[in-house]
Amino acid sequence: MRVLIVEDDTDSREMLRILLERDGLEVTCATNGREALDALSLSTFSVIISDWLMPELDGVELCRTVRAADMAHYCYIILLTALRGKARYLEAMNAGADDFVTKPYDPEELRARLVVAERIVRLQEHVRRLEGVLPTCMYCKKIRDDHDVWVAIEQYITQRTEASFSHGVCPECYQSVVKPELDRIRSK
Repeated sequence: MRVLIVEDDTDSREMLRILLERDGLEVTCATNGREALDALSLSTFSVIISDWLMPELDGVELCRTVRAADMAHYCYIILLTALRGKARYLEAMNAGADDFVTKPYDPEELRARLVVAERIVRLQEHVRRLEGVLPTCMYCKKIRDDHDVWVAIEQYITQRTEASFSHGVCPECYQSVVKPELDRIRSK
C-alpha cells in the first residue's frame, strides 16, 4: 500500500515514515499540503496521513482540495493532529477526512486504522472495476476476468456481488426467437 505522509515537523515525519516502512508500506513524504498536491499530481496513493497544522496549506485544506479534485481512485485520508475535541473532529470529517487521530498517537492504534484504510481502499477499487468497462465477447457475451479467463456473465457477477440470477425471455426475444421455434415445432 502506498502512503503519503504530510508533516512539517521533521522528527515526527521521520518517526512515522520509519514505523510505516517497517510494516512494509511504500512511503512518500511531503512537508506541507502544497508539496502533497505536487506528489499527488505525479503518483497515486492509497492513504494520506496528514498533520492538521502546517504552513502554506494545512491538513483540512488539503482534504478539501483532494476531495474537490474528484480523483479517479479513492485516497483514504487520516488527519493526525494535536487538536482535540468534537468540533475539530467534525470539521475534519466535513472537510473530507476519513479518520482523525490525535497526537501523541499510539502506533498500534495507527496500524489498526491503516488496516481499515486498506480495506476501504480495496473495496473502492473493487467497485470501480465493477463499474468500469468489462471486456465482453461480442458473440457469446462471456466476460474476461482478472485472471484473463473467459467466464459466463452470471458467474462473473455472482463471484463479485451478492446478486443472483433467474432466467426468463423478454418479449422481443420471445417474438423473434421462441415463437418462430414453437411455430416450427407445431407445424411438423
